[in-house]
Amino acid sequence: MEFDTIILGAGAAGLMCAAHAGGRVLVLDHARAPGEKIRISGGGRCNFTNLHAGPGNFIGANPHFHKSALAQYTQWDFLDLIARHNIPWHEKTLGQLFCDDSAKQIVAMLLAELTRAGAQLWLHTALIEIARDDSGFRLMVEREGTRQTLRARNVVVATGGKSIPKMGATGLAYDIARQFNHAITETRPGLVPLTFPDGRFTGLAGVALPVRVTCEGTGFDEAMLFTHRGLSGPAILQISSYWREGKTITVNLFPDRDPFQDLRQQRQSAGRKNLSTILAQMLPGRLADHLSETLKLSGNLADQSDTALRALCDQLTGWTLLPTGSEGYRTAEVTLGGVDTGGLSSKTMMSNSVPGLYFIGECVDVTGWLGGFNFQWAWSSGFAAGQAIARNRIG
Repeated sequence: MEFDTIILGAGAAGLMCAAHAGGRVLVLDHARAPGEKIRISGGGRCNFTNLHAGPGNFIGANPHFHKSALAQYTQWDFLDLIARHNIPWHEKTLGQLFCDDSAKQIVAMLLAELTRAGAQLWLHTALIEIARDDSGFRLMVEREGTRQTLRARNVVVATGGKSIPKMGATGLAYDIARQFNHAITETRPGLVPLTFPDGRFTGLAGVALPVRVTCEGTGFDEAMLFTHRGLSGPAILQISSYWREGKTITVNLFPDRDPFQDLRQQRQSAGRKNLSTILAQMLPGRLADHLSETLKLSGNLADQSDTALRALCDQLTGWTLLPTGSEGYRTAEVTLGGVDTGGLSSKTMMSNSVPGLYFIGECVDVTGWLGGFNFQWAWSSGFAAGQAIARNRIG
């Protein structure tokens, strides 16, 4: 069977590409259903993009690579698409956009766009082998227990990264890239909870509060959650993309106020109260108890000099912690690193060395912040590749 384009992966990027590539397009996926990561995202309502999506919200070895695709297809373009499909949505904090009803509406929309474009979708289909010759690509696949050979002028790799393996994530994209002599930037879990030794935060599990977390000069002001294994919450997920083993993170427990001035004022009005009691009024009780024990706080507030209070506040606004690891790909929302962008065209996502071979979405070394940015990269990179394929076909 011959096609103009075969797209490997029926996720966000692959489905978007299929809607724009034109010609005879086939999308293959080994999963039972398309768009499974879309379906489960955002608590089932899909944080499908962000109002503030821009180049500064993405990281990768080349900080400029993603700019072209993002400019070709913006968050406003995606909002136009969901408006055409009458999908109601709402904004949460920090520009995050969610479906009012269900993430399944986004999947249904993409499938409708795929059908409108005349593309085919094969599920339960495994790639056995891929090769290239002068006439294009030859793929051997297994579908419903039967192996067959397919041919295509273009192959788009949109199989994602390693995150959430229980959803079927694999390193297939990296294997294909290496087969065609593309370099792979080191991969690791991103947007993932961090772990600590000895269950030090077990007694705090469930406690959450707004903080500022920094690592290696980058910081985020969002909520932090204590877990049985360590730390989670939006602030920690964000900073995990910048953290490396052996590095510390710094937590400011008072990101929006000056605790030193608060304590000085209370020293005048409530100086006879125990310092630990005052701290429990400023922070969640269990966390205040933990810090009082860790910092060995004692005495009344009136007994504390400005120097002592300043030293305490420096510890509370600069709490330095050394994670031992992360919860890994099992819970990571994305995979950092991936196909080296030095080998790809930033305008088309096509390989610079293998004509007709494209890499899009999470498998590429472009990772967005938490909050809808990674879906926007899927839409943008899928669109860029699809448009490039359509132009080449017509040309």
